Amino acid sequence: MKKWFTLLREAIRGSEESFTEGSINRAIFLLSVPMILEMVMESLFAVVDIFFVSKVSTEAVATVGLTESVITLVYSLAIGLSTAATATIARRTGEGNLGQARHAVGQVIFISLAISSVAAVVGYLLAGDILRMMGADHKVIETGTDFARIQFLSSPVVVLLYSLSGALRGAGAAATAMRSLMIANGFNMLLGPMLIFGIGPFPELGVTGAALATATGRTIGVGYQLFSLTKGKRALGLLWEDLKPNMETIRAIVKIATGGTVQFLIGSASWIFLTRILSEFGSDVVAGYTIAIRVIMFTLLPAWGLANAAATLVGQNLGAEKPERAEASVWKCASFNLMFLGALAVVMFIGAEGIIGLFSTVPHVVETGKLALRVLCLGYGFYAYGMVVIQSLNGAGDTKTPTVLNLIAFWTVQIPTAYVLAVILDFGPVGVFAAVPIAEAVLAMLGIWRFRLGGWKVVKV
Repeated sequence: MKKWFTLLREAIRGSEESFTEGSINRAIFLLSVPMILEMVMESLFAVVDIFFVSKVSTEAVATVGLTESVITLVYSLAIGLSTAATATIARRTGEGNLGQARHAVGQVIFISLAISSVAAVVGYLLAGDILRMMGADHKVIETGTDFARIQFLSSPVVVLLYSLSGALRGAGAAATAMRSLMIANGFNMLLGPMLIFGIGPFPELGVTGAALATATGRTIGVGYQLFSLTKGKRALGLLWEDLKPNMETIRAIVKIATGGTVQFLIGSASWIFLTRILSEFGSDVVAGYTIAIRVIMFTLLPAWGLANAAATLVGQNLGAEKPERAEASVWKCASFNLMFLGALAVVMFIGAEGIIGLFSTVPHVVETGKLALRVLCLGYGFYAYGMVVIQSLNGAGDTKTPTVLNLIAFWTVQIPTAYVLAVILDFGPVGVFAAVPIAEAVLAMLGIWRFRLGGWKVVKV
């Protein structure tokens, strides 16, 4: 027990940053613990917002759901850059070239700000039109336009929070990324109810207050990341000259980021279509689905922590010219993930009604959310292997393969299946829910097949 406590303390403190030697199980534990906690903290943004917003009105919940389904396009940019940062910096760290790793972080910051600023301006100006396009009724548009504007305006901090976390993970400093999310989420949880309900000196802003609290928390989290990168007490201590644009490095990062962005964009855009189909069945259905998705993402993000650990191990070990160790790390991460998600699926299926009931007391919302939760968690076994294998390919710098696989799974399987089941065969919302685990099963099987071929071992970054 003392040994495990010591190891847990090491993981949270982040005492190691290179994982190319020693026990693979130990490396997975030291990387995955802070990454899991980081993912839990990120997911709490969504869960906390929905918890408080659900106390305002059904329209407020629908506003969050419709806005978030579009704002995931910004998350696509952020995750693409995060993928590139992890792959590039993990490879340089494995090679022992810390100067180039540090320089890559500076270029990631430059690219993040350049791209996200455009998204912020466009989203702010078109917020109301975007909600209308997503099928929102007049009341939802009236309630949620300011919420959407703030969410889009905060795009730079969203992108930086993701991309800098990816950079820190690639360097093995997962504990620092974890702490930044803890700080950001702590401020969100503190400010959320105050701004939503007007507690103390704060005005009652409703759903708009949720957006302000989230943006503020994330801004503080990014501030902590930048402080950690510039204080110079770690090997990856960022210098001002690293921020100077270098086109060669930028092109290399953008090449990997484009694949990561497009692959996530493919998945994100498919969720927009699913939400659009569900909006035909009314705001209560969208609200129930939104709550279920937030719960699902909350439970899956710890598993994403294991997947991100696999990506870092692949990148660092390929940099150290140890592809066999990289491959062994992936299969171990996948098996641990399967055990975790398999047990969780049973809990989620049995307790679905009680879980959804924590967020809403509206009967139709609860019924829809319960059904969605039970159907979606049936795919947890496929999610376990699929997310680890896909992230491992990304960690190797091979973002092209996951892009193609996502295109097949989400656009040729998920969207057509959802439309056929829900609309043509008249299964209603359950048809949309069922399309998700079906597509994830296809993605997992294709991913395992491609990973076993071994092409990722020779990708140059």
